[in-house]
Amino acid sequence: MLAHQKILNLEDFFRDSNNRSPKGIYFYRINGLNSEINNFIKKYYDMARKNGVVIEGGIPNPTNQNLAYYQETMGTYFQMQESFMQNNLRKWLPRMNPTQCNAVASSIYVTLEHLKKAGKSESILKNIYMKFMCWLYYKFERITSQLGNCQVPKILYEGDISNHELLLISVLAHAGSDVVLLQYQGDSNYLKLDAQSALSEKLNLPNMTAFPEGFCLKQIREDLQQEVMQKRLYGNLPDIANCTNAWISGDIFEDIRKVPAQRGQDTRFFYNCYCRVSGVEDKQAYASKLYHVYSDLKNAGRRIVVLDTPLAQPDASEVSMIQRRNSMKAEDLIQDLACNLKYPSNLQLQRILIKNFVDIMLEASKKADMNLNKLMNYGICLLCWLKRHESVLLKNWKFPDISCLIYLGGCQNEKEAMFFKFLGRLPIDILILTPDLNQTCCLQDNLLYEQHLPDSLVLKNFPREISEIRVGTMAYHAERELDTLLYQDSGIYRNQQYQKADILTLRTTYEEIALYWREDVSFRPNFEIINQTVQIPVLWAKICGVKDGDVHAYWDSVKALMAESPYVIYRPPFRQPNANMPMKPRVVDFLTCGKLERDKIKADRYYAYGFLRPEMQEHMLDKLQLLIDKEFIKGTYENGTEYDILATILHLDISLIREIQKFDFTRKNPKLIYILANEKMMSLEDSIIMAFLHLIGFDILFLVPTGYQSVEKYFQKLEIEEHQIGQYLYDLRPPDLRKYAGKQVKSNPFGKFFKKKR
Repeated sequence: MLAHQKILNLEDFFRDSNNRSPKGIYFYRINGLNSEINNFIKKYYDMARKNGVVIEGGIPNPTNQNLAYYQETMGTYFQMQESFMQNNLRKWLPRMNPTQCNAVASSIYVTLEHLKKAGKSESILKNIYMKFMCWLYYKFERITSQLGNCQVPKILYEGDISNHELLLISVLAHAGSDVVLLQYQGDSNYLKLDAQSALSEKLNLPNMTAFPEGFCLKQIREDLQQEVMQKRLYGNLPDIANCTNAWISGDIFEDIRKVPAQRGQDTRFFYNCYCRVSGVEDKQAYASKLYHVYSDLKNAGRRIVVLDTPLAQPDASEVSMIQRRNSMKAEDLIQDLACNLKYPSNLQLQRILIKNFVDIMLEASKKADMNLNKLMNYGICLLCWLKRHESVLLKNWKFPDISCLIYLGGCQNEKEAMFFKFLGRLPIDILILTPDLNQTCCLQDNLLYEQHLPDSLVLKNFPREISEIRVGTMAYHAERELDTLLYQDSGIYRNQQYQKADILTLRTTYEEIALYWREDVSFRPNFEIINQTVQIPVLWAKICGVKDGDVHAYWDSVKALMAESPYVIYRPPFRQPNANMPMKPRVVDFLTCGKLERDKIKADRYYAYGFLRPEMQEHMLDKLQLLIDKEFIKGTYENGTEYDILATILHLDISLIREIQKFDFTRKNPKLIYILANEKMMSLEDSIIMAFLHLIGFDILFLVPTGYQSVEKYFQKLEIEEHQIGQYLYDLRPPDLRKYAGKQVKSNPFGKFFKKKR
């Protein structure tokens, strides 16, 4: 029998029996954790798994079948003699050699003899003996044939051990096995069985703390599997690693100029900076400062890339260059994608790229909202963007060279953030600039160094040439600051402050129409600004009949409406059937899978809206897309009406275009009055134009004194608010209302027109 010995350090557990002095085995229980113990448990678990026994959840008691097999093989006879036990072990465990049998038999005999002296009856000793024999056969057979070898077998037990389990494991320890007990709940239960710690030693090391919640061998096993998997993914690791930001002084614009060879002397590292600067310190000097940084880097021979627009999505040709296979697991997908990082002329660079690509992809794969297809798309984007810029950033790279990438504006989405997170760990200086404090960068990274400066400056283009620098005076910047204070969350808006708008239809009483007709949209109910998009409440109503049959008052009320509206249509059709539409033959090319080909539309030589503000052009195309998508017009995607919509909207009258051009989303919106005083119905083209103008943000009133259904024929999903105000009259002849456009009527016809009967 071997005696328990005390260790000098945890590495003693991994010594061969011949190298232990004094010779013996180690039986320790661990009640807490530190980093050294954590690493030891991983290593010991791996050895016990290969050359020993790992016990999770206790040792199950022998079943009736186990006991029946033992009795069938060995009989029921029991004798409290060591020789009896030796003979039985040779028969029961034939792979054990005589030395091993003698050691185990001697240890069992000493244990049972101790129990006998403690007052246990022979029948109890027999039962314990049979339990030991079953456990040795069914749980520890692989370890019994290794006892006494130079490489000491290991037993790892997780949890609170029972009395009989402790006795048997102590038997195996004395016979030549190391034992470690992991006791997550502490030592109290163990000490009830072995109050004097006679059977094992308690491990005491500095800085030990209680086991964290959830710590278990299952987690250790998963961590080891993860390490094996990562070794497969990484291949050979690089000999050098990144030393990012640890060397910088904090003056980022000076740090980035520093020659790479002077940043640090340890050849195990390349020294790069990975920084984001938000805001500016001096508005007047900022652009000039950027230019001088750029110029100094170029003059120093540094390879540099400057981006001042969001990264364009990879096109089909770029994506087709990325080799990949169908994968069922994230690890397989990452390994396949990493194979695209081939730099045979520079294996060190290839290993750096693969390691950091795998790190970033593994981190992304663990996010809650990540799936395999999304992960593949992200990985392809990373590789495509890298290949797009590698000819400058990484071509002919040699240690300790550091190239430079400057990004003005910051990361706009998760893919961009992931890409810059990847680049920040490569031999590249990364400088992200967000001088406009109203513009945010979504990159979040513990490795990123951030500097926040007090002032804000709108800078759309990075100054690569001295001629590109535009310097504002102190007065100019002061005016911009005042502008921000006045027009941000104040309810006051500067001219053309917002570039996007959506409409919502305002449901009103008939009497409220005149009130809201002359108000700025910002004073109307439910006006709000959400994510820089104006929500415009608009009037979209049909007024049927003539109040009290009073034709004179009726037309006076329309004249009053004209004070706010320069646009009136007297009778359908507004768009003549023979109207000149030169783009009409080509509109089939402007719609692909239901989406507008905006570049093709704008490039067409007959495109008539190129003189409009760019943001208004986009607003018009957005609403044209919406008009088609929502199928507001009957026949859309049924009989080719979508092409009629395109042709009609791309050929609006210049007078309407001018109204759209001057539309400020926070002030008075354009108005249009459409009068249908006889049996003629609104045409398809007129219906398209009215629906489009409604989506643009016009207030539109249909005046139908006849009460006919002359408006609704071609509208499919656009509900018009209808008001019945009086008796129907026919064949009314509207007066010339155009001379009242934009002019206030001296009398107050609205008071008469909207006055309620008493």
